[in-house]
Amino acid sequence: MSIFTPTNQIRLTNVAIVRMKKGGKRFEIACYKNKVVSWRNKVEKDIDEVLQTHSVFTNVSKGQVAKKEDLLKAFDTDNETEVCLQILAKGELQVSERERQSQLEAMFRDIATLVADKCVNPDTKRPYTVGLIERAMKDAHYSVKPTKSTKQQALDVIRLLKSTIQIERARMRLRLELPSKEARRIREKVIAHLTIEEESWTPDLEIVALVDPGCFRLIDEVVRTDSKGRGSVEVLSLKDIEEGDEVLK
Repeated sequence: MSIFTPTNQIRLTNVAIVRMKKGGKRFEIACYKNKVVSWRNKVEKDIDEVLQTHSVFTNVSKGQVAKKEDLLKAFDTDNETEVCLQILAKGELQVSERERQSQLEAMFRDIATLVADKCVNPDTKRPYTVGLIERAMKDAHYSVKPTKSTKQQALDVIRLLKSTIQIERARMRLRLELPSKEARRIREKVIAHLTIEEESWTPDLEIVALVDPGCFRLIDEVVRTDSKGRGSVEVLSLKDIEEGDEVLK
């Protein structure tokens, strides 16, 4: 059986709707189920695997397509793909209350898993269990933000939990090899970011040290630039941890 569909209407099925209100009007995009969160978490990188169509709607359920002049007024462009990307990034995913709760619970656990994987108790160097991090997040009344990536929220949680439990990013162990001519000058530039474990001149300077992961790029850039490519930074281990999980008494 064929159904007449007006040219300004598109029929879609099995759709997840992302909605945004802007410039006094409602705009919606049609996505594949379960793909919106994957895109926001940077797991899915192919936009065509997320969008059912690059069209922008005023009402997906009725198949009503937004007018180009309305897009231009609200988004300063009538390029529908660009508008879709804006809505996908900042719009509200329309799901049932049951689906929403399930997604929030899954994100909550994903965030806790990332934190547990990246952090240790600074006193014992032991990692925390995912369950313990989840409990600490609940005690701190952390609320998941559906439009924010789990990686970014994990960093937010680490900052939040520092006020309630002993926690810090597990540090990387690096080996720095610095040519003797520039070694002292480079050392002075990076020393504030290092916890030195070993240091020797042979005749170049070799340093084995622990660093916060957030400082790695800065150290690597200083060594490469100031040594004119003759120095090197080698990652010996991504996480300096003791075996076994940390358990709160």
